[in-house]
Amino acid sequence: MTTLDQLKVKIFADGADLDAILELYRNPYITGFTTNPTLMAKSGISDYEKFSRQVLEHISDRPISFEVFSDEFDEMERQARKIASWGKNVYVKIPITNTRRESAQGLVQRLAAEGVQLNVTAMMTLGQVRTISAALKDHAPSYISVFAGRIADTGRDPMPLMKEAVEIMSPYKTQELIWASPRELLNIFHADEIGCHVITVTPDILKKLAQVGKDLDEYSLDTVKMFYADAQKAGFKL
Repeated sequence: MTTLDQLKVKIFADGADLDAILELYRNPYITGFTTNPTLMAKSGISDYEKFSRQVLEHISDRPISFEVFSDEFDEMERQARKIASWGKNVYVKIPITNTRRESAQGLVQRLAAEGVQLNVTAMMTLGQVRTISAALKDHAPSYISVFAGRIADTGRDPMPLMKEAVEIMSPYKTQELIWASPRELLNIFHADEIGCHVITVTPDILKKLAQVGKDLDEYSLDTVKMFYADAQKAGFKL
């Protein structure tokens, strides 16, 4: 099987806990970071800019994506320009549409042409990939973030879609495809197999990296030991 050292896909950590981010920053397999307003809210963050700048005080040599949070494109644009000013390694996350299903294509095209590094997010269809890839062109470095995990949650296999997305984007050398919202560690290897450039991974999945390539007989025995130890600890009797 492919080892971690043989992977071509880049692994980005997805989260909003500063201590966890800094711990993962020391992991050589983590080459970038992403977050979003939902994760930040769940972590109890109330000052968006303060948190973001705290992260950037420690991490200036790897890409980090921060997301706008307005539903109006004029305000999205203002927020995008402000976020982009925080550092050369910052990518601005723009949702594919607002809540009224209005496309962000125009905003994406305008910002990309002006050199703003973007991460267009919440995408799930090849039509969206085609539209945004054409808007981004070969302007500033950018990511197209397709939520493969959420696609899988609908009972659809995301692999063919993600593979075709790579082909759609291939004429543009500044664009990279993100496999977003993975559901299991195996998705890292799925992403690598189809030539996806980046996968964003949450800390709970990243904890399993140590198990890659583990002997399955030993893993089986570890599982048996876990069941036995937990039964003893619970004091079960029949």
